[in-house]
Parts: sequence; structure tokens; C-alpha cells
Amino acid sequence: MSPGAVVVPVEESSTLRNTVGYVVRRAVESGEPSTLHFVFPLSSRGTVGDEYDRASDLLDRIEVWVEEDRGENGDRVTVETAVVGADEYLFSPGDYADAIAEYADEHGVREVVLDPEYRPTGSTPLLPALEAEITGTGLDVEEAPVERETQRDRLVRRSGVGQFLLLFALSAGFYLFLAGWSTAPYDLITGAVSAGAVAATLWHISFTGAVDPRRLAAQFGRLSLYAVFLLWEIAKANLQIAYVVLHPSLPIDPKLIEFDADVWSTVPAATLANSITLTPGTLTVDVERRHFTIHSLTAGAREDLLDGKLERAVRFVFYGRSAARRPTPGEREEVEE
Repeated sequence: MSPGAVVVPVEESSTLRNTVGYVVRRAVESGEPSTLHFVFPLSSRGTVGDEYDRASDLLDRIEVWVEEDRGENGDRVTVETAVVGADEYLFSPGDYADAIAEYADEHGVREVVLDPEYRPTGSTPLLPALEAEITGTGLDVEEAPVERETQRDRLVRRSGVGQFLLLFALSAGFYLFLAGWSTAPYDLITGAVSAGAVAATLWHISFTGAVDPRRLAAQFGRLSLYAVFLLWEIAKANLQIAYVVLHPSLPIDPKLIEFDADVWSTVPAATLANSITLTPGTLTVDVERRHFTIHSLTAGAREDLLDGKLERAVRFVFYGRSAARRPTPGEREEVEE
């Protein structure tokens, strides 16, 4: 039996990211070796099809989140992911509890942490019944103490001093940038007043999560490296397109391609889409969640896109080095022309 082990059943939800963060933080703060088991109970028989692909994609994302959350002091925290119940038909809370308990027994785990918005069968809330069923198997059950969202998205959210200070710093920096980085007393005072007004007005709206200075600084540092990388890619693509335009035979091969990008939230997807458009030879035609439709002017531009340099660089900025090593669009063989 592993004393620091815990099983976390997962499904897409509004609180899943915070639940993963809570479990990782608790394991790191314990100071003991811990194994976190994230399991996806399938809601239908079999392991072939969209349901299994969705489960695998979610578990991959969770591994990246754990890597991001455990930081430098999380070397004692290990992660295991699995799809459970694939050879059974899961219908009732008891069915899900049995699948989870069977996995826990096989791996010597005695504790289960539940996401407060965990709904394995879709929109039907099963958490109280599922918690009772899991407790009946002899396992210890805890509901992750993370804030639930209301049924309607709220414009104003609970925010702390960190959000206010970050927004103030960004607003003041932008004001001084427009003023030519002037250090005159008038510019400093008016910049502070303007930044204070912006921060006081928008700090409950602009940021939805807690500000982690170390993580934020790391992302800004990686973003600076990405800006240099993107400028280099743009310069190379300009030369390639100039060659094509000036060539007597005009060797173009325009095509539309579609693929699912390996990014998992709005800002990274928007960053990737804009980066593709900024690079001559490729144009983002449409983005729906992770599904990208791209127009490529030449075969070379298409190959560069599918090599995944931009996608990996974007993952590096937002998710860290471990995410940058994930397969490229070409390696995933998901591209449609």
C-alpha cells in the first residue's frame, strides 16, 4: 500500500483544473513521496472511438498541468493515468464506484479525491450518490475544496491583491511606453493615477485566477524567447515567399488543411492562430476550439507548419518544457486536406 497515493476520477468540468492543482499542491506540501492516479472511467463499452480519444486527450492535458503545478519541489510526486471500466458497461453510480475501487485495490490506494463538478454521465449530477458508493467500498473519499462556478458565467469574480497589482503594473507600463518611457514627474503621477483607475475598475473582471508571481515571471520569460523565435520564422518565411513570387514558373501549391492543435485553452489557441497568420505562406482561416483550418500557399510552408515548430513553441510558452516535447501535427497523423 502506498500511503501518499490518491485516485482522482476525471471528466471535463469547470473545476477540473483547480482540482488537479489542489491535489498536486497537497502532495507537494506533504513532503512525502506521493503517487497521483488520475483515472477516466469510460461511460460506454469498448476502447475504440471518439470516447477513448477524448479520455486520452484529457489525461495528456492533466499530465501537463501536474508538471506545471508541482514546480521545482515536486520531484517526489509521480503521476499515473489510466482509462478504467473500458471492458464493462458503466451506468449507475455503483458501476462507476466499482470501477474506481477495483483500480484503487490493484494499485494499493485507499483515498479518492473527487472533483466537485465531476459528472461522468454528462449533465446529471451524481456526486453525492457516487461519494456514498465509493465510501461503501471502504475507500476514504474527499471532495476537493475548490470553488464551484455558478450556473451562469459571472462578469465579476472574486479577486485578490495580486490581480490588482498585476493589472496596475501592466497599465502603468503601457502608459509610460506611450509616453516614450518618460520619467518626468508629471508623466509618473498621471501614469500612476491612470493605472490605479484602470486597476480599480477592471481587477475583478480581467483575471479569473490567482496570480502566481513565479509562474507569471516564467511565462513572460518564455514569451520573450518566443517573440524572438517568431520574428526569425517570419523572416525565413518572407524569403521563401519572395523566392516563389520571383521565380519564373511561380511554384505555388495552395491547399486548405485541417488538424486538431495540441493546445487546450483560448489564449494559447489564439496565440498559435495569430502566429500562423503572421508567418507568410500560411493563413488561419478558422479556429473552433482546438480545430484549425489553415490555408497554405506552398508545399514548403505546409511542411513547416506540420513540423510543429510554432505549435511546440506556443506550448513551451504556456505549459513549459515538458509540453514542448509532445508530438507534432504531422506525427499525430491527424491532418486532413
